[in-house]
Amino acid sequence: MRITIINGPNLNLLGRRESQIYGVQTFEAYLSSLQSQYNYIDFSVFQSNIEGELITYLQKSEHNSDGIILNAAGYTHTSVGIGDAIRAIDTPVVEVHISNTFARESYRHKSFLTPYVKGLIVGFGLDVYRLAVESFLQNTKKTSNRYG
Repeated sequence: MRITIINGPNLNLLGRRESQIYGVQTFEAYLSSLQSQYNYIDFSVFQSNIEGELITYLQKSEHNSDGIILNAAGYTHTSVGIGDAIRAIDTPVVEVHISNTFARESYRHKSFLTPYVKGLIVGFGLDVYRLAVESFLQNTKKTSNRYG
């Protein structure tokens, strides 16, 4: 199984940015742990602070991923373009957010992505990525049980 993780703006600062909201662990440290736990999954990871680069990577990932985990960060609440990109590809996308966006500022309650994703996971810290991986694995098990 191949899973692509795409992180948006400022997520490169995890571990030192607003630790009361995002925790103290870096994404790199978390990713290492995730890769160890799921050593049979081929993870591809991309982070950008630039909206167009996220759209381009979503489009490129369609043909080389079984699933995409997307944390578009602040672009979640502003980017029609990222929503359109998700809608245009066939690969399932799970939207994740480290914090509970619904417990934060009101402008964070609206997502331009959610209508087009397979599911939404918010508020469990960095563990949202593991939960998204599990959602893809459960879907694979259901599919293989149905036909196997």
